[in-house]
Amino acid sequence: MSENSNGSSASNVGDATGHHHHGDDFELQPDHGHSHDSGRSWEQPRRLGSGLAGHGAVDDFNVDRKPGLIHVNRRLEGGFAGIQTYAKLPVCLTPDDLRAAEIDVAVCGVPWDATAGSRHGTNHGPLAIRQVDYKSGRKRQALHQTVRIDPFQILNVCDYGDSPIYNGNTMGTFEAVRKFVGTIPDAGAIPIIMGGDHGITWPTATAVADHYGYGKVGIVHFDAHVDASTEAPGTLGGHGTPMRKLIESGAIPGRNFVQVGLRGFYPDRPLLDFMDEHEMRAHFMAEIDHRGFDSVLERAVDEALDHADYLYISLDVDVADPAFAPGTGTPEPGGLTSSNVLRAIRRLSAEVGIVGMDVVEVSPAYDGPGQITSLMANAAIREAITGIAMRRVGITSPDYVDPGALGPDYSRARRNKDVDTDLPVSEDAR
Repeated sequence: MSENSNGSSASNVGDATGHHHHGDDFELQPDHGHSHDSGRSWEQPRRLGSGLAGHGAVDDFNVDRKPGLIHVNRRLEGGFAGIQTYAKLPVCLTPDDLRAAEIDVAVCGVPWDATAGSRHGTNHGPLAIRQVDYKSGRKRQALHQTVRIDPFQILNVCDYGDSPIYNGNTMGTFEAVRKFVGTIPDAGAIPIIMGGDHGITWPTATAVADHYGYGKVGIVHFDAHVDASTEAPGTLGGHGTPMRKLIESGAIPGRNFVQVGLRGFYPDRPLLDFMDEHEMRAHFMAEIDHRGFDSVLERAVDEALDHADYLYISLDVDVADPAFAPGTGTPEPGGLTSSNVLRAIRRLSAEVGIVGMDVVEVSPAYDGPGQITSLMANAAIREAITGIAMRRVGITSPDYVDPGALGPDYSRARRNKDVDTDLPVSEDAR
């Protein structure tokens, strides 16, 4: 997410040696020439590990109980009352809980900020995204006013808590994140991850690729920045590098990337050449300004599964203009509106279908009293869940809108079966 990785901080050089960390089964394949520390050569890991052994989603607090949903709130508690899970949803804490409850979507957090290179604080992102919600979820009405479905009545959704984090240990943390997130698709659910800085997309998207197959997953990446930089000397896994990590590891080939919203003064010429070499498809704000967002979004929807069988969304909140998302590490003026972002997430989730998503780079310290960045991130997750529910019930036509949301004239005409109205509506509504 950063404009370059040179400012990346707190990435422990010792992690790259493969010593003294949790979850040390990641593969230390050479990445020669990327980094040197005070003249001493060391190797970056080319890829993370494999398997889910020691995943960290079970501890001694969660043994000897019947698996299933854990209700931590009363039925009628509102958004600001009780215990703040995402959307007041019940909790699952183990893979057995996910299976017993037949969970369709599991929302979880990765409160990690040690690979951010600019303004910090994204480790507080998951907490802020949960707390900002004035609404509630399960067993209370959550009717989406554009598409007129309640996703929580169609899907089984839970809050899966947060991934283990090992402060000061980048690779130990990333391997723990990969395993933790991997337990979700392994249990038959779709992971939606709240970050955390954008460095976490390396392990989270790898976890999804582990499950569905390397090379079979594509990413639609909403961001002001390409995030495919090389590492700065002495750093590891910076938040400006995850897309390169995914490409070089083989988890997500470059041709499976569709990027939307790029702008500012990055990438540089060598990185543009890297993008071309790896066939990454990028839609810059210049194209959006010239052709219109709807036109570019249509292309992104069409491109999403050109070379992939499954779709993962990575949403960096700085793709939105700072007027809509000031609470982030590297804000870039001239971006999308929050309405653009939310509709795009819903459309991709409904029309293409997703197997995972992350929402990253919410830094609450810079969000101001209105918490509008956290609100947008929270809403983006609801839009993804809504899109998944739409697809479940067969609503997949382009840019679907329920007739009742198109205004009183159209609603009246539909009730009177007057087909002469000239207001647009998607095929599913006819």
